Amino acid sequence: MAALLEFLSSNPLSALVAAAFGYLLGSVPFGLLLTKSAGLGDIRAIGSGNIGATNVLRTGRKGLAAATLFADALKGTAAVLIASHFVPLAGIPAGIGAFLGHLFPVWLSFKGGKGVATYLGVTIALMFKAALVFAAVWLSVAFLLRYSSLAALCATLAVPIACALFGRTDIAFAMAVLGALSWYAHRANISRLLQGTESRIGGKSKTPATEGS
Repeated sequence: MAALLEFLSSNPLSALVAAAFGYLLGSVPFGLLLTKSAGLGDIRAIGSGNIGATNVLRTGRKGLAAATLFADALKGTAAVLIASHFVPLAGIPAGIGAFLGHLFPVWLSFKGGKGVATYLGVTIALMFKAALVFAAVWLSVAFLLRYSSLAALCATLAVPIACALFGRTDIAFAMAVLGALSWYAHRANISRLLQGTESRIGGKSKTPATEGS
């Protein structure tokens, strides 16, 4: 953590450039671009209106949803790896920027996705072991309880804890911040989970706007 704070204080311009680069990369709305290129129209007019892979899946095109998931994760991973290639600790602000870009893309009036795939992509690049924890928690919760949103919420809680246990408090802090933003993006899902109206994986949607990524 001390090394990250020293980097941010001694190289604020490098950190800012890395974050800006990450934001621009993260703001590319792959879900929207892929569905439009496939002739399915504007994904924002389908299902929950979210640009993430979960909503793309509602088009019935599993391959397209998988491509969206991969692309959204890849932009998080790429932002971290590219920035780290030039300045090692710049990967963290770049990852934060990529996540913010997905949630608040300037091209879409700052209305983006919920960041689950991009969060995973950032985690893969920053600490692969923590990404395995994310995957294990997400799959376990999704399999047992059948809630995509709850699985994502639990996974984003587990990652900072895992990073701290693995001895990287700097990454743990960054992922905790991103996790808090992801929870904010899922606030409607949290409300429906508490009310018992959230749709389950494989079930019919109970409300116009359900899970997203």
